[in-house]
Amino acid sequence: MEAERIFAAREALAESLARDVADELARAIQAKGRATLAVSGGTTPRLFFEKLSVIDIPWSRVSVTLVDERQVPETSERSNARLVRAHLLQNKAAAARFVPLVDNPEAEKIPAFDVAVLGMGNDGHTASFFPGGDTLAEAIDTETQKRLIAITAPGAGEPRLTFTLPVLEQAGRLALHIEGAEKKQVLKQALAEGPQEDMPVRAVLRGAAPVTLYWCP
Repeated sequence: MEAERIFAAREALAESLARDVADELARAIQAKGRATLAVSGGTTPRLFFEKLSVIDIPWSRVSVTLVDERQVPETSERSNARLVRAHLLQNKAAAARFVPLVDNPEAEKIPAFDVAVLGMGNDGHTASFFPGGDTLAEAIDTETQKRLIAITAPGAGEPRLTFTLPVLEQAGRLALHIEGAEKKQVLKQALAEGPQEDMPVRAVLRGAAPVTLYWCP
């Protein structure tokens, strides 16, 4: 990992991560006129989304997509797109362009990410790189030509779609957002020796792209 940013509480982490992401998006907009943000689902990023949504940047020039998604309709409570619409695409961020992954050919065409924010599960997965995934080897292959791939795994629940490792590694800024002592212990294990297939987050941690950790108890 490039750096570790440790916070005493969720509120401070969410505010700092939101500001860092917003600053990076603003820099990208200034440099090239547009910016692309990829975010993760689950319960962990909700507060971060809400903090980010009120920061004043040129949101109409930002495209927001997901690092991965469950193959469910947006009406499902399991939908990451539903989560993003409810908690991020509001307030000032309502002006952003959203690119969902399910049944959307435009997802394959989205530009390289200026910022990608990853999470991590207690099983050592990140994005939808799950242990035992039927296409895991291809998803974390640094030479794969695929940008978006379908994956099914025992611990994943529904079939999923995920951007592949090379797409994540091309991000201008790559952050790993985790909370709680249990996940910090999982991360410690992932940073130790062992096969990537057992803890696929290792593919990101050992990859070419620098990763900044954001963690609070």
